[in-house]
Amino acid sequence: MLTLVGADRPGIVAGVTQAIFAAGGSLGEASMIRLGGNFAIMLMAAVEGGEARLREALAPVVARLGLRLHIDPATGGLHQHLIPNVQVRVTGADRAGIVAEITGALAGVGFNILELDTDVAGDPQRPFYLMNIQGFSDRPLEDLEAAVAPTRASGIAVDIAAVETLIG
Repeated sequence: MLTLVGADRPGIVAGVTQAIFAAGGSLGEASMIRLGGNFAIMLMAAVEGGEARLREALAPVVARLGLRLHIDPATGGLHQHLIPNVQVRVTGADRAGIVAEITGALAGVGFNILELDTDVAGDPQRPFYLMNIQGFSDRPLEDLEAAVAPTRASGIAVDIAAVETLIG
């Protein structure tokens, strides 16, 4: 599992993936996103020679683009994870504690977060918070709705919907 972080600029994804490919490596699942003025990559990769070979292959790209690299050994495989069946969208005036409240309430009813992203819009005087969560639950939507009711009562909008998945 590779984690790379650096100032956002063109060429990060191309440089990292090309270096892994040139080393004879293959990519697994990945998540790449701009956060503020930074760009972050979390990526599963395999290469003959393991961590040492990955570090060697990535060293020129890391140096050229000013990235920070972290590698953790990880076992895993493609197609061995849950498929999201619930989407949660949270919006409202920004305030401390929204993420902790929502994720704690959902965890309390066994909701498994598979992906979460947040943003703050508006202006500094009136910031507006947005959060999208994709996850898996084997409980009815009504249980999730009841779990987030206290946050809704505080004026934060929480919309919960089933995700339609078509596999085949």
